[in-house]
Amino acid sequence: MARPRPNAPPARHGVSPSCVVLPAGPWPTLLDFLLERFPSVPAADWQARLDAGEVVDAEGHAASAHDAPTPGRRLYYYRGVPAEPRIPFEATVLWQDEHLLVVDKPHFLPVIPSGKYVQETLLVRLKAQLGLDALSPIHRIDRDTAGLVLFSVNPATRNAYQALFRDRVVDKTYQCIAPSNPALPWPLHRESRIGQGAHFMQQAEVPGPVNAITDIDVLETHGAWARYQLRPLTGQRHQLRVHMAALGLPLLFDGIYPTLTPEDATDYRRPLQLLAQQIAFTDPITGEARSFASERNLLALQNL
Repeated sequence: MARPRPNAPPARHGVSPSCVVLPAGPWPTLLDFLLERFPSVPAADWQARLDAGEVVDAEGHAASAHDAPTPGRRLYYYRGVPAEPRIPFEATVLWQDEHLLVVDKPHFLPVIPSGKYVQETLLVRLKAQLGLDALSPIHRIDRDTAGLVLFSVNPATRNAYQALFRDRVVDKTYQCIAPSNPALPWPLHRESRIGQGAHFMQQAEVPGPVNAITDIDVLETHGAWARYQLRPLTGQRHQLRVHMAALGLPLLFDGIYPTLTPEDATDYRRPLQLLAQQIAFTDPITGEARSFASERNLLALQNL
């Protein structure tokens, strides 16, 4: 079950509060602690939040910059990103009941807040749009990937849906576009170990016990390109991109594999050609068979 946060304030514009518990330490004031704990946030920003009463404790009392940093005091604050860039694509809700929300995500939109994205994330947009403060992703896909994402609506049943992914009883099907290679023995079963790559943004196949398994097949070919069906049996970070790149078949418009490009080089005209196309499972609450399909499409091969 989801771990409750005692007396957490409600979400604001879809953004749930972040939390920090004060440790024992040498800081003379709360502001001194915050500046050391969060060095990337300017002092003026923390001072403004504190002056506006936007940092509160578990009893709802506003914190002051001059407060003594009492060990164990739990503080809540709202994370913000100045001049957050707008992502000009929208998600589509495919299914909603009292337990589950199924969403068709566009390329380029992160699932959860991270780095320079807070408001411009799927989770925050959905919370604000639907008024569901308890909404939480059951699994995730990359910002660059489009397609299906499942969310828990009810914290009481969240673990039952998360267990589907932990126990690998979810049938996930992806599609991608990558170079054609008829010389490979299709269909192909790829097993390897995936670990940290040369850059922190990259993963790579490394020696060791298998932790990543993907079934890969060709759906169609046209000239130098092919459309592939990918069925991951495990869920390692960047697994599909790493397995295809290791086969010498990097995905079309992939900015990470095999060559890492700067994050600010994002080109909305060239979305990564990877789609979380279908997902199927037995609903752990109702016992019904569930199957959902993305309404999005990758590029037509004849147009490449």
